[in-house]
Amino acid sequence: MTSESSEAPEPGAHYFRTPKESSARREVEITLAGRELTVTTAGGVFSGDRIDLGTRVLLREVPPPPPEGDLLDLGCGWGPITLTQALLSPAAKVWAVDVNELALELTTLNARRAGASRVTAALPGQVPDDVRFSAIWSNPPIRVGKAELHSMLLHWLPRLLPEASAHLVVQRNLGADSLHGWLQTQLPSGWTVVRAGSAKGYRVLRVTSPA
Repeated sequence: MTSESSEAPEPGAHYFRTPKESSARREVEITLAGRELTVTTAGGVFSGDRIDLGTRVLLREVPPPPPEGDLLDLGCGWGPITLTQALLSPAAKVWAVDVNELALELTTLNARRAGASRVTAALPGQVPDDVRFSAIWSNPPIRVGKAELHSMLLHWLPRLLPEASAHLVVQRNLGADSLHGWLQTQLPSGWTVVRAGSAKGYRVLRVTSPA
């Protein structure tokens, strides 16, 4: 992901530290999963004043999430993907994972306000090792660098259940096609990686685990 907020001090900075000041909070009116919502956002988290374009493309292109099981929003920010998963699949448990503690606080607040009671916002190390996911949706943090991004994906993608899919949205000029090729070479035999959609300079990649 790349921040579209003018308040971010440097690209990618918000992925690795929680801002000391959180006074720049704001209420934003949005539509997710067919519902009008008021959410709280803030400077110091990804796209802190709107739903970013990449996330909008992802939410338009992905199929409905599985109705049950554990779902993952990897790099949740203030929670637009998490909220969509939770509203579309209220019986599922949604894990909202981020390294930014302010993002986790905002996602928890926004889920509560939306009536999404089965959302757990957590740091990466707080998700139990035995949890396996029925779906992963992510606007991954491309600007953290290839090494960090690749390590993150190779940690979380193998936690998909058999025949489950992850959908990742990546900007074309930030390496969507090269990431597509890298995933094809790094994942074990039987995994598939396809372009599931493309719009407004973004690719949506679908990564599916074998049976």
